Amino acid sequence: MQLRDTLKMAIVGLTTHKVRTILTILGIVIGITAITIVTSLGNSAEGYILGELENFGGNSAFVVPGKEGDFSEGSILTDSLHEDDVEAISKKSNVPDAKEVVPFVFGPATLIFESEDKYVSLLGASPGNKDIENLELSDGVFIEDEDVDQKAAVIVLGSKVKEDLFGQSDALGQKIKIKEKLYRVVGILEPKGQTLFVNYDETAIVPYTTAQQYILGYNYIQRIFVTTDKPENLAGMVLDIERTIRDSHNIDDPDKDDFYVQTAEDAAATFGTITSVLTILLASIAAISLVVGGVGIMNIMLVSVTERTREIGLRKALGGKNKDILLQFLVEAVILTGIGGVLGIIGGSTISFVATKIIHQVSGINFPFSSPLSGAILGVGVSTVIGFIFGIYPARQASKKSPMEALRYE
Repeated sequence: MQLRDTLKMAIVGLTTHKVRTILTILGIVIGITAITIVTSLGNSAEGYILGELENFGGNSAFVVPGKEGDFSEGSILTDSLHEDDVEAISKKSNVPDAKEVVPFVFGPATLIFESEDKYVSLLGASPGNKDIENLELSDGVFIEDEDVDQKAAVIVLGSKVKEDLFGQSDALGQKIKIKEKLYRVVGILEPKGQTLFVNYDETAIVPYTTAQQYILGYNYIQRIFVTTDKPENLAGMVLDIERTIRDSHNIDDPDKDDFYVQTAEDAAATFGTITSVLTILLASIAAISLVVGGVGIMNIMLVSVTERTREIGLRKALGGKNKDILLQFLVEAVILTGIGGVLGIIGGSTISFVATKIIHQVSGINFPFSSPLSGAILGVGVSTVIGFIFGIYPARQASKKSPMEALRYE
């Protein structure tokens, strides 16, 4: 029997019981849809993170307190970096390739204006933060060097913070209370939305020295951002920073470092690894539904073999070979799962596309939609293999039936 004839007979067999065919396909559709959603959103998240990190360019590095690889909540409060470290890195004799050294701190705060109050993310910044995050002001000015030196009681508001506290009224020059101390509003940020680290619309910015002494109550630095003129100088600058801080902290053994230096490329690799592992883990969990769908296909195919026993006997009596019968039922199973795979990819991609739009609308994050071709090919391939594996047993049972016994079957 030619393959074309086998395909025709398989399609006729499937369309004879449409409801049963649809219900059988449904298990595969759900499984492939779940896997497609997980891989698509995983790739979208990775693309967003890498895009945000690229904004820092290939000529910058972060100095982070604590041990590298420690992502615990307590690591945020590690107090190993101080003002002395900022000054040491800023000296050309120590780090000659450093162009800009920008320390900052962060934490929660409650802002009060008259009868209004708002809980915000507080960023203790310096003038350099404006450039590294490409911040624009709709009104007023940003934090200046004098403000940092004098621990000035000045504040810059994110667009949403300004709106919530002042509405349409002018905020410049107004006084906001934080922990019983008044701060004068000197600037309003243009709407920027969520970045990788901060939602600037919901953020208030004060000089980092002011934040340390009057608001957050600690004297350590949580991050130091360092840039260089040329990307090719970055590796040398990182080595100079590490040597400088080790000297400052009296550390002889690099294994005992209480800080680490991370470039944008390093951070991208770390985040990429994390998102890839999570994607694989979630996709593996979703794949369990494919096994369930495969078992469902095997059960339905066994029922189909039983119902079509006389048909099998008649075909064998007319000269049909065992391999023809086996191939027909195997093709039916593969067609079922193949169609389920295609529908699952279409459904999963559609849901992922809608989800990225919702994320953008709700959070303001520029979350890119990603539906890789490799994922689609893998989805169809996996579903087809499932159909082949779980279709072999029913197909073999059909091919082994005796034509005489099959013809006598009622």
